[in-house]
This record gives sequence, C-alpha cells and structure tokens, in this order.
Amino acid sequence: MSVNASRLKAVENITSRTAPVVNKTESLEDIWAIDVFNLEKMGKVLSKEAFESIKKTTQTNTALEAEVAEEVASAMKDWALEKGVKFFSHIFYPMTNATAEKHDAFIVTDFDGGAISKFNGSLLIKGEPDGSSFPNGGIRVTNAARGYTAWDPSSPAYIMQTENGATLMIPCVFASWTGEALDKKIPLLRSNDAMNSAAQKVLGLMGESEIAPLNSSCGAEQEYFLVDAKFANARPDLLLAGRTLFGAPSAKGQEFDDHYFGAIPSRVQVYMQDAEDQLYRLGIPAKTHHNEVAPGQFEIAPYFEAANVAADHQQLLMTVLQNTAKAHGFVCLMHEKPFAGVNGSGKHVNWSVGNSTQGNLLDPGDTPEENLNFLLFCGAVIRGVHKYGPLLRAVIASASNDHRLGANEAPPAILSVYLGDQLETIFEDIKNGKLAPTDDGGVMDLGLSQIINFKRDSGDRNRTSPFAFTGNRFEFRAVGSSQSVSGPLIAMNTMLADSLDWIAEKLDAAFKEGADKTTAVISVLKELLSLHGSAIFGGDGYSSEWHEMAVKERGLKNLPTTADALPYLKDEEITKLFESTGVLTPLELESRYEVYAEQYLLSIEVEAKLVVNMAKTLIYPAAISYLSDLAEAGTGMKSLGITLDDATAKIIAFEANAMMAAVAALSEAMEKEDFSSTDEHMQYAATTIRTLMDNVRVHADTLENEVSDMLWPLPKYQEMLFIK
Repeated sequence: MSVNASRLKAVENITSRTAPVVNKTESLEDIWAIDVFNLEKMGKVLSKEAFESIKKTTQTNTALEAEVAEEVASAMKDWALEKGVKFFSHIFYPMTNATAEKHDAFIVTDFDGGAISKFNGSLLIKGEPDGSSFPNGGIRVTNAARGYTAWDPSSPAYIMQTENGATLMIPCVFASWTGEALDKKIPLLRSNDAMNSAAQKVLGLMGESEIAPLNSSCGAEQEYFLVDAKFANARPDLLLAGRTLFGAPSAKGQEFDDHYFGAIPSRVQVYMQDAEDQLYRLGIPAKTHHNEVAPGQFEIAPYFEAANVAADHQQLLMTVLQNTAKAHGFVCLMHEKPFAGVNGSGKHVNWSVGNSTQGNLLDPGDTPEENLNFLLFCGAVIRGVHKYGPLLRAVIASASNDHRLGANEAPPAILSVYLGDQLETIFEDIKNGKLAPTDDGGVMDLGLSQIINFKRDSGDRNRTSPFAFTGNRFEFRAVGSSQSVSGPLIAMNTMLADSLDWIAEKLDAAFKEGADKTTAVISVLKELLSLHGSAIFGGDGYSSEWHEMAVKERGLKNLPTTADALPYLKDEEITKLFESTGVLTPLELESRYEVYAEQYLLSIEVEAKLVVNMAKTLIYPAAISYLSDLAEAGTGMKSLGITLDDATAKIIAFEANAMMAAVAALSEAMEKEDFSSTDEHMQYAATTIRTLMDNVRVHADTLENEVSDMLWPLPKYQEMLFIK
C-alpha cells in the first residue's frame, strides 16, 4: 500500500503544534486609533481655520477648499513620516468585493540627485491608477483606460503596518475619465445624500425646525471559518474556490450544538486577540467575538459607525483577519459555504438612520405608538422592502451566497420584514385607522431571588427573517460573509429615499387638506400598508407553507439563485429608482449587472474546472490504487485458502467508474458556448453545470468512505473542522 504521506504528516504536525504566544501589554487607551489620522490628531496639528473646515466637511459633506487640502496633506505627510512611513496609497473599492491599492513613494529627486519627501494637496486629492484591468461592465472600451481616484475626507486615512514596513492608506472613490462610478463608494455616498434629502423633507413637514444632516449607520457581524494552513494548502478547492468541492460528512458535525458560544480554542483565542489589537490600532471598534454554530466557525462584530466609514472598515477587517490568520498558521475562509452539511457564513448588516438633532429615527422609544417620526420611517422601510425586494435579493447575489440562502440556516430568498409582536400590533391598528397604546415586553421574573428582575424586550427575535427589526435598527441577515456591505447599504439607502419622497408627497397633500399631524400620519401609513403590508411576516421563514403563501397569495418573488436575481438589475422600475434619486445612472446600473453576471459565471467555471481536475488527478488514482491493493491482498489470501468478501472492491469500482462518467458529462457540458444572452448563460450555469458538479461529488464522497484512510489524498472534514 502506497501511503499518502502528505495528508497524514499534516495531521501529525498540526496536532503537535503549540500555540504562538502573543504578549501584548498595551491598554486599549494606548493603542486605540493610534495609526489613524483622525479629527483628534488633525486638531493638534492644523490651524484652527483648517481644522474647522475639515471637521465641517467630514460631518456635513460640505466642499473642502484647495488651500485646506494643502494644509491637511502637509500635516498628514509629517505625521506618517514620523511613524516611519515611506509610501502612500490611494485605496479604493472596485466592483469586485475586494480592495485595490497603488503604492507611491513620498520620494522625489532634486537636480543634484538627492531625495526629498513630497506630498501635497494635489497628490492627496487625486490619483490616476490604470483602470484597464478593473471590471467596468461596458462603461469603457479597451483603449480608453484612464481612471481617477479621489480622496474621500469623510473616511480617515490610516497606516497599514506589515512586517515589511508601513504604508499610509487614503480612502478614495474611483471613477472613469468620463465621470462614471467604477467603484462601490461613489454610489454609497450618493445614496446617503439621497436619503438625507428625502428625510429632511419628511422631518420638515413633521414640524422639526432644526434638522442636522442625516446619515445611515452600519454594524456588520462577520462570520468566518479557520482551517489550519497545512490542511488548506493540501486542498486545491479551498485555495482557488474558497470552498470544499468534495468532502464526506464527518461522523460528528454540529448536531450536538456544543460549539455555538462554547469555549474558544486557545490557539484561536490568541489569533482573535492579535487581530483585534490590530483593528483597535486602526480605529475599528471590534466589540464581540465568539464561536459560531459550526465547528471551526467564528464571528466578530464591530460597533455601529457611519455607513461609509463602516463599509471601509469592513473591507479592512476582512484583510486583517485573513493576513493575521497566515501569521498564526491558519487560513481564514470568508466563503459563504466552505463545508457542505454544516452552517454557512453570513454577514448580518445592522442598519439604521439618524442625526445629531432627532437621534436614531428607527428607535421606537418607550411608546412607539406615539413616536410619529419613527412610524413614518419604519413604514418607509416596509414599503421599500416590498417594492424593491428583488433589488435587495440582487445586491446579495453571488455564486457563493446561493449555497446558503433558503437553507435551514439562513434567511430564504424571499424578502419579507419582521417587526415583532408590539410593532405588528401597532401597524395593524393603523390599517384599521387608529393608534392605540400597546404593551411592552414587561418584566422578566425567573422566580429566583438571587436573580434581579429585568425588562423584557417587546418582541422575540425571528432568525428566519431576512430583514428583521431588532429594537432600534433593521438587520439584513441575507448578506454573504465574503461580500462588501456597500451594495446592500446602497440599496437600503436608496429604497428608503424613494419611500420617504413618497411619504413626503402624501403628507404634504394631507396637511394642505387641513389634517393634523396624527391624522395625516395615520392616513399616509394606512395607504402605505394597504399597498405594501404584505411584506410583513412574523412566522417561520423556512417553512414550505410560507414559501407557497408568499408567492401565490402575497405576490412576493422567490429568487433562489443569482441567475434568477441579477436580471432584476435591468428592471425598468429599479432603473428608474436609481436614476430618479441620482445614485446610479442607467449606464452605471447596467455595468453592475454585467460585472456581477461575469463574476458569477467565472466562479462556477473555476469550480467546474477544479471538480474535473481533482476527480481525475487525486480521487480516481486513490480509488484505483486501493483497488490494486485489495486485489493483491485477495490473491495473497486466496493462496492461503482464504476467500475475502469483494463487496468493497465492487463498490469502489462502481463508484470510480460512475464518477468518471459524471466527469465526462461535466466536461462536455462546459464546452457549450452558444448562448443567446447572459441571462440564459447564467441559468445554464445554475442548473446544468452545478447539477453535473454535484453528480461528480456524490460518487467522490462515497469513495472517501470506502477507500483506505491511508490512501485518501485530501484532508477530511473531521480533520479540518475539529483539529485546531
């Protein structure tokens, strides 16, 4: 028997590993935002006039004068140089869910050949990376590749520390020479402006006299898996696709519910603390970490921040988690479903809107039935989810997220709103034309004298809802763990802007007819609920009854795959939504459909190639080798007069042949090229290609349970999930 030494050696090395020791004695106060050029640091080095100007820009989005940019650039350079920085980079966020950066040295040479450090306002404000290789979805032709990065003062610059040095990172937008958005930041900023404008109208009509600029906020819960690098490096599928394309279930999975919130493995705890120290240095408010549902799965959750900053920080958080994992001998997997049969990973986006004068507009307070502003904003969200549910599904569509949406671990691919018992009662009363007092959750009395009674929330949580109200915010639970939060935030801000504009128009008409505030609000919300109340659902979102009722009785869309969801980006109503709010032009929106469709097709193409390659070069040879060993053993035993049962050999031979037949069918299907449209191509990938890939996997996973463990070439689920 020829032993597969690499996999078994990896197990031996990992189980004998000792956790690295990270001795860090600095307090949170010592390291918090130490590598961030924030307002606090600017206040110490800028002139009073320049500081007040940049402060106003960051807080109200007013224009910044060129001379102030010069002073900020000079101070930023001096601060960075004092910290040993030699390079700066405009960091931006193209339509790939990833970040992009081009590094430039501060250095220029003089006439004598000497070197001087230079960084002025023009270098801060504008950069010019070659945009030819970034996805643009048809916005530019190949020979028109100029792209611009432009400084976003509302997101603070920071220093990225690595073992090889430090770089000043300057968050930027990215646009084409003709001015179209090529990134995720420009439409996010535009969407917030649109939401602010519409919200100001509503609040003004409601009699608010002092209204500060409104901003959306975001707190994104990041789930991820950790796998030892020695295991991951032996799995081509994990390295290139981010998920296991083969793998028989472990005898034990998550069925004991013993991993969720369990004791964190010591090696993982050290990793988490190392990563969080780096996040704190970058001003990222990582607040919570714990074991997640699946073995080997974990979560980190930052505190709320302004949506634009939160989106930048979310991208940076993923980078820090993945880079730190390497230093600790792990690979951090952000894929939504790296392991079949166990819980997948999401990125729950907690979203609200507010300002410094009215506060959080999605906070109901102690008497939500009396909080008219809250009722209007909550109603606007209900209308948005109902009217633009397909858009919300499209912005979280990806080949990887398709594996978890709709399963009994993640919200279904039907967009609905969960409000909780108290709010459902209030909106039901409004439908009946009244506002009545409601009961809160009361007091929790556990009957134990040593346990202090505490106030109970007004409603339970519904973990099956894709869009749930959770006390003072909405939680969009269908977002995928690998995705940028910008896309969902853009959609939510924009749909809210549209709904608030609708509400403002209706309110204005009611006031002109002489209605008082309460009567006007009830009238507007009653009409809103009659049109859009079918999006409210508080039951089991996983049930087959809900799926049938949602589609047949309520007219909601069930869009299980990316191929079903992405075409809605071309829908006339969604095009009108983005154009009317000024968030995306029709050309910019179309480009996003083209980019995301291409990413979907390429992802499945890479996976299909890996399935074919791994089946042919790793799994089939292992099966044939074991058959040979069994035949040799059978011959030897027969010479001793002993006959062995050949059932195992028959199973292996059958499954190996069946697997290779499935590989041949998949290879043939991959050759098809004559598609009439991108939509047709995506449907083919979603149905035909993925089905054929699954067919190969069925036989391969059966072989894993039959072939000798000594010969199996790929690290197994029980090893990757449980050995830390």
